[in-house]
Amino acid sequence: QVQLAESGGGLVQPGGSLRLSCAASGITFSRYHMAWYRQAPGKQRELVARIFSGGGTNYVDSVKGRFTISRDNAKNTVYLQMNSLNPDDTAVYYCHAIYLSAYWGQGTQVTVSS
Repeated sequence: QVQLAESGGGLVQPGGSLRLSCAASGITFSRYHMAWYRQAPGKQRELVARIFSGGGTNYVDSVKGRFTISRDNAKNTVYLQMNSLNPDDTAVYYCHAIYLSAYWGQGTQVTVSS
């Protein structure tokens, strides 16, 4: 049974930081391309950052220079370090894994507000 378990969301003030984690089980993690998506109320889900099995990364323009995606294959975990958060980053953040099949986590809420 495949599980992607996100954690680390919460309420943070503008300018603050959060680190999201996604622990995977039931898959050969190192083979999977991993990504973080987010969905704000009334908006479509969008790709935020992706890290390929080989370690390459890409980001949506709005988070470049503020967010960093990384992975630890020994821990079957992908991370999203989010700095300089602003209210536009408020959304449910989802972990995504894709290789031969694709899987989603249940999401974690990030709220940026004073």
